[in-house]
Amino acid sequence: TSPHSHYGVKVRKDFAGFKNLFHRFLQVKGPSVEWIKIQRPPEDSIQPYDKISARGLPNNVANSLNKLVVVKLNGGLGTSMGCKGPKSLISVRNENTFLDLTVQQIEHLNKTYNTDVPLVLMNSFNTDEDTKKILQKYTHHRVKIHTFNQSRYPRINKESLLPVAKNLSMTGQSADGWYPPGHGDIYASFYNSGLLDQLITQGKEYIFVSNIDNLGATVDLNILHHLVSQPNGKRCEFVMEVTDKTRADVKGGTLIQYEGKLRLLEIAQVPKAHVDEFKSVSKFKIFNTNNLWISLPAIKRLQEQNAMDMEIIVNPKTLDGGLNVIQLETAVGAAIKCFDNALGINVPRSRFLPVKTTSDLLLVMSNLYSLDAGSLTMSPKREFPTTPHVKLGSSFTKVQEYLTRFESIPDMLELDHLTVSGDVTFGKNVSLKGTVIIIANHGDRIDIPAGSMLENKIVSGNLRILDH
Repeated sequence: TSPHSHYGVKVRKDFAGFKNLFHRFLQVKGPSVEWIKIQRPPEDSIQPYDKISARGLPNNVANSLNKLVVVKLNGGLGTSMGCKGPKSLISVRNENTFLDLTVQQIEHLNKTYNTDVPLVLMNSFNTDEDTKKILQKYTHHRVKIHTFNQSRYPRINKESLLPVAKNLSMTGQSADGWYPPGHGDIYASFYNSGLLDQLITQGKEYIFVSNIDNLGATVDLNILHHLVSQPNGKRCEFVMEVTDKTRADVKGGTLIQYEGKLRLLEIAQVPKAHVDEFKSVSKFKIFNTNNLWISLPAIKRLQEQNAMDMEIIVNPKTLDGGLNVIQLETAVGAAIKCFDNALGINVPRSRFLPVKTTSDLLLVMSNLYSLDAGSLTMSPKREFPTTPHVKLGSSFTKVQEYLTRFESIPDMLELDHLTVSGDVTFGKNVSLKGTVIIIANHGDRIDIPAGSMLENKIVSGNLRILDH
């Protein structure tokens, strides 16, 4: 391609970005934090959500909404759930995909308040083509959709630190020589695409960024109002939504005070000797949901000053041929330390509902949640606000297999814990309560009969129900 084409420009910008990251990687020695300097964040730097929402909403919510852009991280594939193509195109509820739900939510806002909140998707080279094809179906919806692409960086050989790709091609031998460098890439890619300036020109001031597979990440009017109502000198440029850690979240990044700034500490940055301490629920009580509210002018300023500083995450991978490579990545939340008046808001757990596995999918498809205008909310019929703990075994990993094993999704309103292992199927209208453990040993099969009610039961052995 001629160097003047759009493609040529993107390749050059990507390469400049990689060169910069690689250069920093070569200079960094040892862990990026000194454990001794880590402090608990000061009281006022992480505010409880109740305190933010207690102020109530003004009459002109529309004014605030018209300053907002919703950005969804859409670079990931559905491979971990056994699906081809972008993860955002997997059906999660009544034939609606992650993307459908996102569009419905924003469309609902725009209709309700007569506003113009646009949706921006950050795609990767893995998801861009398939996503663009599907976007045609939203042409008559009341939401403007923009896309831009993450960078494409070369994977490097773990030993020689040289790129494994032989040329710029995305196909043939060099296909697995490339990777999208983590969501920290959003700042440079958004800026380089020209979309950031375009939105600022339209009067937009904040982006709400979240993972497209987090069904709890809906536009929150209280947080938005808090942002736009700050006095000019104290404008908050970055809000990170955090929530209380449970045993399941020990790996999540946490907020610390470091050299006088709020900072995101990820497990990858923790020296080996302190990993157990990092995982403790007592010292680090909260974790990052990756729902972030960020000032657009601030991103522009930091990009132009070359002041966006994020720790490098070294992600080792083994390619199909057995070659060990490393990918240099960054995380969007790690830039929190660069922004002025950054704030953590401790939000309810309901704002963190990621669908990473079919176990998560079972929860969101069930009667534990009700769907309203693209938003999932916990059913009022559930007596406990906590979600049940669900562990489905390897026979359920792929979405297609998982779907064939349930004739209908069980009633789980009173479920606390479900573990399923082995070759198990569920008939129609099964109801699960308390703690239910179903284990079919190798070679056995268990068919839970239609209409069964299992409460605090362990089912094992062999149970086959055949059509006669």
